[in-house]
Amino acid sequence: QVQFVESGGGLVQAGGSLRLSCAASGRTVSDYTMGWFRQAPGTEREFVARINYGGSRTGYADSVKGRFTISRDNAKYTVYLQMNSLKPEDTAVYYCAAGRGGDRIRDYDYWGQGTQVTVSS
Repeated sequence: QVQFVESGGGLVQAGGSLRLSCAASGRTVSDYTMGWFRQAPGTEREFVARINYGGSRTGYADSVKGRFTISRDNAKYTVYLQMNSLKPEDTAVYYCAAGRGGDRIRDYDYWGQGTQVTVSS
């Protein structure tokens, strides 16, 4: 079983930046693709970004491309999401996940509890 501790969420003004962290424990996630998803109130959870186990390949939703950057440090069992030029529509609960890769919820087996990101206009 894998447990995640997410941190770095908070309240920020539009145009600002936040860096989310997701630290894994329980077992190594070095062999997994790691992803970030988000869910705003009244909406479905959606894909944000993913990174393969070696960190050499990444993928992003069109809505965040060029503004967000996903990275990982396997030695620390941690994945990061650097979010720049934040917009009010980025407001959501952000979840990290570990899985086999892809952009779909069902591609991921282990999920964190989520961290709230609120962007004010």
